[in-house]
Amino acid sequence: MEYLEYFKLGLYHILHLNGYDHILFIVVLCSIYTIKDWKKILILITAFTIGHCTTLVLSATELIYIDRAFSEFLIVLTILYTAIWNLFHKEKNDQFFKWDYLIVLFFGLIHGLGFSNFFKMLFSTLDEFIPSLLAFNIGVEIGQIVIVVSFMIIYFLLIRFTDLQLKHWTKIISVFAIGVSFYLMYNTDFIQDYLK
Repeated sequence: MEYLEYFKLGLYHILHLNGYDHILFIVVLCSIYTIKDWKKILILITAFTIGHCTTLVLSATELIYIDRAFSEFLIVLTILYTAIWNLFHKEKNDQFFKWDYLIVLFFGLIHGLGFSNFFKMLFSTLDEFIPSLLAFNIGVEIGQIVIVVSFMIIYFLLIRFTDLQLKHWTKIISVFAIGVSFYLMYNTDFIQDYLK
């Protein structure tokens, strides 16, 4: 497979509606920021990509393995945690931001599990794997930037033409994400198998 195809696969992975869990996580993560915080946002989504990439490497080299059903459950937990955090944190100071960076890096590790088994089947040699992984993750990063920019444009238009404040916008997005998270959690194979 050409490296451009891996790049496109990374874009598809993050932007396709089948990856709505990743899209929802990015949207919730960014809902406490405005366009003025673009540097912080870029660092956060890059941390997510680094975590995502690290899991793909560890999984592809068979250093870690987590059951697909459990990884899907963990991904939903990352969305739920982020949404609840948004509702209760008071302000964005540097100390919180450092913790945010580490938490998002860890969450990137979890989200990488959701794609690791499929990605592992796509390459045949380690020489092919490393540049393919790089191309894939560049696609993921650009896809995340597209999501964030689109989200910020929507927010900008809302505050321009309505009286919507950031704290209310954050609450709307976060409460929506909590509701979706509980729905997704209940419908994961992990929970359904447990309920049987």
